[in-house]
Amino acid sequence: MAVKLAVIPVAGRGTRLIPLTKSLPKEMLPVGRKPVVQYVVEELDRCGLQKLLFITGPTKIAIENHFDLDMELINHLRETGKEELLNELAFEKADLQYFYTRQRRQLGLGHAILCAESFVGNEPFVVALGDTILGVNAKGRIVERMIEVFEERDADAVIAFEEVPEDEVHRYGIAKPVNMDDPDIFQLAGIVEKPSAADAPSRMAVASRYVFKPKIFDFLYKTKPGKNDEIQLTDAIQAMIAAGGKVFGVRVTAQEHRFDIGNYESYFLAFLEFALADPDHGDAIREKIKQMVK
Repeated sequence: MAVKLAVIPVAGRGTRLIPLTKSLPKEMLPVGRKPVVQYVVEELDRCGLQKLLFITGPTKIAIENHFDLDMELINHLRETGKEELLNELAFEKADLQYFYTRQRRQLGLGHAILCAESFVGNEPFVVALGDTILGVNAKGRIVERMIEVFEERDADAVIAFEEVPEDEVHRYGIAKPVNMDDPDIFQLAGIVEKPSAADAPSRMAVASRYVFKPKIFDFLYKTKPGKNDEIQLTDAIQAMIAAGGKVFGVRVTAQEHRFDIGNYESYFLAFLEFALADPDHGDAIREKIKQMVK
């Protein structure tokens, strides 16, 4: 069955980015010329996905507004001779259907995905975290390649991984590969949530993109809540593997480097790199930075 559905969790409060996120969803923070979540949606659109479900919270109405067709703004641009700016609104006309549901309690990523069960039904689906961009301007093919592996190998799940430094493995879910004969596509013997550097089975960290068969819901329901009463997605994936499920990892390329907009340092670095890549202003910004750091 072709993969046509995607689930985009965007319910997190973004507390590490307060006060920016007090009233503005972190997924709507600008990186370069677009909000974070627009890059995610455009990435999924290029993969041929058709229906997107946002798992939202009470402060996320700006996301719904952003993807609405704003005829008042379009008419204003036309009437004021600013038709050239209409190209910046082309994303509104993407051949996508948008759906929204709320995660009424903040009980972890696994719980957020459970909120999508009635939307998914019996179909395979992509999960793309709404606060993470893969690659400058999200031009990579990682989700396309994941879907190819998912279909060709009849996988139960496929997960994107990025190699991280040893001193960062404690921040992520880390792959335990069966082997690394092929460093780009590998089957998982397990997955470990935030291990110490000494206990980490590899340096391959989950990179915020997944493809699942709907059987993941069975394992999420059986997963016991952990710290802060949260249901961890990695625990459910580990249970699936232990039950004989076929789960594969796909390595992101250097051009698909993960920009996780989760704290001020990562946000500042992401904005800077996107600004430097801007076709109109990148060169001028680069020269200005050179003057500033002399």
